[in-house]
Amino acid sequence: MPAMIDDPEIPARIAPVLQALCGVGAALSARIARAGLDEKLGESVGTNLGGDGQKALDVIADEAFMAALRGTGVRDYASEEQDSIVTLDPDGDLALAIDPLDGSSNIDVNISIGTIFSILPAGATGMDSFLGRVPDQIAAGYIIYGPQTALVLSWGQGTRRYVLDRDGGAFRLVEPAVRIPAQSTEFAINTSNYRHWPLPIRAYIDDCVAGAEGVRGQNFNMRWVASLVAETHRILTRGGIFLYPRDSRKGYEAGRLRLLYECAPIAMLVEQAGGMATDGQAPILSLAATGLHQRTPLVFGSADKVARVTAYHDLPAAETAALFHERGLFRS
Repeated sequence: MPAMIDDPEIPARIAPVLQALCGVGAALSARIARAGLDEKLGESVGTNLGGDGQKALDVIADEAFMAALRGTGVRDYASEEQDSIVTLDPDGDLALAIDPLDGSSNIDVNISIGTIFSILPAGATGMDSFLGRVPDQIAAGYIIYGPQTALVLSWGQGTRRYVLDRDGGAFRLVEPAVRIPAQSTEFAINTSNYRHWPLPIRAYIDDCVAGAEGVRGQNFNMRWVASLVAETHRILTRGGIFLYPRDSRKGYEAGRLRLLYECAPIAMLVEQAGGMATDGQAPILSLAATGLHQRTPLVFGSADKVARVTAYHDLPAAETAALFHERGLFRS
């Protein structure tokens, strides 16, 4: 199989896994570009264990990654689209957690979608490979299928960005040390859920929306793509903050995003790029997974902004009330 990622610094232990992931990523990129011409990739085909609707491309991507990863040393495969762990290489010493197709609700509207993955050491059993192992990631990354198809990757020595060279057929390194800009006036959150949020999150957003006349003393812009890879890619490029908090709706009490194959890999990439990622209070990379499809709130981005959200959680309840405008601690 020809090399699908051109970087001699990739550790040998994970190189076969990354080659397989990139090979499938390149194939999916080409297939997505022809969606509507050859097939309906956004067609609904069922519901996964978490209750989320599955699109045709969700299942196509999951099956393609499983097939490609056989023979790469991945023993245990945990996917958003699988109810339980799948054994690929019985003698392998690695485990892989993956969201094969993130943002699938955007397939038909031509917005960037992607693949998110985390590589871990295999444990004594399949469940041992994933439960309680969030801080043990060997590597993490995502492939984003957009105007350009890019891979963002970390194996614990910084965050690197690659772009798919369609003529050469490989992902080529274009940014060896991604750093999240410290200064930004952008925030990303689905404000339609404002009434359901905890008071500290409401207070943080209230102060952003108040702009130059509020306690922050500056104007902010809101972004919301509803595609985690697209949100992450923007923040790695331009800075800012992304918030998907827990809320009071049924099924959202512990957040909505999955810890193992969404939040943990994104947290590793963000922290290796100089940012922060928390559940609103505790670092994501300090959490212990208790289930394959465990959910968690997620707040990540420029370090000072994420730290500010944590500080809002430490305020007395009276100071996070909607009508309280004297949070002097948080000016500018």
